[in-house]
Amino acid sequence: MPARYGDLITNGSFTNGFTGWWSADPAYVTTATPGTGLEATATTDAANLSDAQVGQDNLLLRPGCRYTLSFTARASQSGTTLRAQVAIGAAPWTPAIDKTVTLGLGDTCYTFAFTSPLDTATGRLTFQFGQSTAVTVYLTEVRLTCSTVGEGFYVDPDSSAARWLAANPDDPRAKKIERSLVRRPAARWFGAWNEDIKADLDTYVAAAAAKGQLPIITLYKMSGQGSGSAPSQEAYRSWIDAAAAGIADRPALVIVEPDSLAQLGNLPTDAARAERTGLVAYAAEALAALPAATVYLDGGHTTSTRPTEMATRLRDAGVAHVRGFAVNVGNFDAVDVCCTYATQITSELTRLGDPDTGFVVDTSRNGNGAMDAEGQHVDWCNPAGRRLGVASSIGVGGADYLLWIKVPGDSDGSCGLGEGLPVGTFSPLLAERLIDGW
Repeated sequence: MPARYGDLITNGSFTNGFTGWWSADPAYVTTATPGTGLEATATTDAANLSDAQVGQDNLLLRPGCRYTLSFTARASQSGTTLRAQVAIGAAPWTPAIDKTVTLGLGDTCYTFAFTSPLDTATGRLTFQFGQSTAVTVYLTEVRLTCSTVGEGFYVDPDSSAARWLAANPDDPRAKKIERSLVRRPAARWFGAWNEDIKADLDTYVAAAAAKGQLPIITLYKMSGQGSGSAPSQEAYRSWIDAAAAGIADRPALVIVEPDSLAQLGNLPTDAARAERTGLVAYAAEALAALPAATVYLDGGHTTSTRPTEMATRLRDAGVAHVRGFAVNVGNFDAVDVCCTYATQITSELTRLGDPDTGFVVDTSRNGNGAMDAEGQHVDWCNPAGRRLGVASSIGVGGADYLLWIKVPGDSDGSCGLGEGLPVGTFSPLLAERLIDGW
């Protein structure tokens, strides 16, 4: 599976020893990882910078995408030269960025932003420091990030909020909705309403790629019942194949079938549950084969399924093939509650033989959490008193990302504050209540 967009570097703080890294000829460089980062020592035989180097391979670099390389470094001798380079990992070794810094005796954090001219899945990051003298370079907090909140989650120009704004520019709520919703990245959902899923995804992903940005996509064809709006298992598989063809080899962050595994217990028979699980597994394998997609299956939320049961469902649905799972989609639990729930799932998955599973949290409407004034869990359908959560960004609490997966301002159905509004209909009332938190 390719490195996920976000932080492309594995073990950048060296908390897991030297795992994921390599070093040059031991005659020129030796390494140690005492738990506080990397200690890399060049020998006197390393006459050139490139003689003594450490690095990491198989980095996915896309042309036109914005990246940031950052690291913290110092040296045993003041004035030590360190060259940091991101390049193709084979001849002709074309660089995307090539920076040389002079290290002092104290830790310094270096940050360099660049736009990649390269299109490769074999990118290489190296730190080079041979200088004909014995010197130790101390290195930690190495990160190579793409599509962070400041660099490029794609903002859907045709979101429901954007369409409302275009039709109602003089509405007194317009500026508030533009500032808080229209300008912020959220998922676009693709489902039965897309008559040509391949063409529609191709258009959307291509628009994001043209900006060097990462689109957030939700695939929602099951709609909670069997194969949902697909007339058969074969039709659903064909739909997934078409969706995968639409995304193709371009970057995308894909959420697969919210509610599909969380509502598995609502199906009437073992056969129906097995069918659902098999279809999610098919989607997982088809999407995992895409070279630049990062994929998350449905992981439910804290009140839907016990963590141990959800871990079993995820394992059976092929979570080992993808990056991980999404929690809290369309729900309201606070980030810390979601991360605790997700961590319990990942621990159980590790016990079941699927380690290193990641997760994302839907923060589109969880700014006030899920409890009402009486301490009761709010109803799922357009409840009052909710607020926008953290905008789409790199995660905290173990999460890969915090994402707006549910589209804020879109109705859950004709209920709660959205009485009379069909599901998926944008409502400026719902939007304003989420913005103001009342």
